[in-house]
Amino acid sequence: MPHSLLIIEDEALLGQELTRHYGKEGWEVEWARTLRDARRILKEGRLEPLLVLSDMNLPDGNALDFMEDIKNSLVHAEWIFLTGYGGVQDSVRALRLGAYEFLEKPCEMSRLDLVMASATRSAQAQRRLLEQAEAGSRRFSPKAFVGKSHAAEAVREMLTRLNRVPFSAIIIGGETGTGKGLVARILHHGGRRGPHPLVELNCAALPRDLMESELFGHEAGAFTGASGRHRGLIEQADNGTLFLDEIGEMPLDLQAKLLKAIEDRKFRRLGSEREISVDVQILAASHRDLESMVREGSFRSDLYHRLSVFKIHLPPLREVKEDLDELVPLFIAELNAKAAKQVRTVPDKVWEQLRNHDWPGNVRELRNVVERCVLFAEGPIFPAQWLQLNTTPPKSVLAAELRTGLLIPLDGSMDLDDMDRYIIETTLTTHQGNVTAAARALGTTRETLRYRVRKYGLKEGN
Repeated sequence: MPHSLLIIEDEALLGQELTRHYGKEGWEVEWARTLRDARRILKEGRLEPLLVLSDMNLPDGNALDFMEDIKNSLVHAEWIFLTGYGGVQDSVRALRLGAYEFLEKPCEMSRLDLVMASATRSAQAQRRLLEQAEAGSRRFSPKAFVGKSHAAEAVREMLTRLNRVPFSAIIIGGETGTGKGLVARILHHGGRRGPHPLVELNCAALPRDLMESELFGHEAGAFTGASGRHRGLIEQADNGTLFLDEIGEMPLDLQAKLLKAIEDRKFRRLGSEREISVDVQILAASHRDLESMVREGSFRSDLYHRLSVFKIHLPPLREVKEDLDELVPLFIAELNAKAAKQVRTVPDKVWEQLRNHDWPGNVRELRNVVERCVLFAEGPIFPAQWLQLNTTPPKSVLAAELRTGLLIPLDGSMDLDDMDRYIIETTLTTHQGNVTAAARALGTTRETLRYRVRKYGLKEGN
């Protein structure tokens, strides 16, 4: 599909030359000799220009006034001005209004081609962001958080309220796999910052040094291997949203630096002396209990209180199993469309297994199970043989069989922290909350076990 270009130029020879040149380059070109003609072309919908190449002074007015008047209806178009009479004041105003470039006549065609190519890339990027934002707004409404339980209804109501107000920060809590990423997208796309970038950082996925560079950016030569300038994620999220997943894993010194950037709304790239101003909404998520971490000193209290303007806690699936009635058909329909399958019926024995499972991996685990079954289905019946659910035995059974081992799923439904918590909790239950006995059974010290008990918010006896 050819790019579209609107040329506004009253000089006949120049207008003809530009039209001919860019027509040969594959552009769909419309040439307007006056601002009135340009307004009519845009109003009639004959062209939705990617670029506007305009003279400054036209017979019926100033093109800057025209740009200011009509720019809101051409939010994805870049403007390039050509003028033989422009001054510093006009150039400053053009750039303030968002013009891509301000060039003086005569301008060599080779230079104009370079500017046009660069402006095209910029306009295409803006258009993609706009399309993604519009698609996100349609896809990520509060209704996307599916479930008929009271807890799910409360989450949807909170999301609806938050999308109406310009909040600065929020903490999203809940176990791994409960939908914290989905909630972050709903809050971004449904709010006022939806048309702007949503930038994500998983704090558990990067080492400390790399995390600092990714978050704040760096200048060339800031450290070994920094061969060029890098815009950090905070800078990339300007006017939009920064989603910090698993923020509980962020080192304390970086927490202090992040707090300063949030409070001051400005920061420095690594190796730079210049401060950069930003306006960013912060969404912070963690499967860990941040309040307990604050009490232990492993998370900064000032950062916690700055982020907890609002808090949302997402329920684990084992506590809202009535939500299976909506989640399972939703995932089946999604995967039917994706894999060209025709699964329509879920047998009662499948529903029984789904409801008896405790879902340690929550909604993420459920979706993986449904995906496996739909992909292997050979007809309209949901196949029970591919459920492969590791149903957790009752705690009494676990307590009786603890000496011979624990049953821990290795299908990705539990991460290391979940396994650690599960082992400690089960061992404590076996020893009636006796920390000394549990520590002896686990081959660790009493102090180490007490630290982990506090970390996971478990109950202990003595």
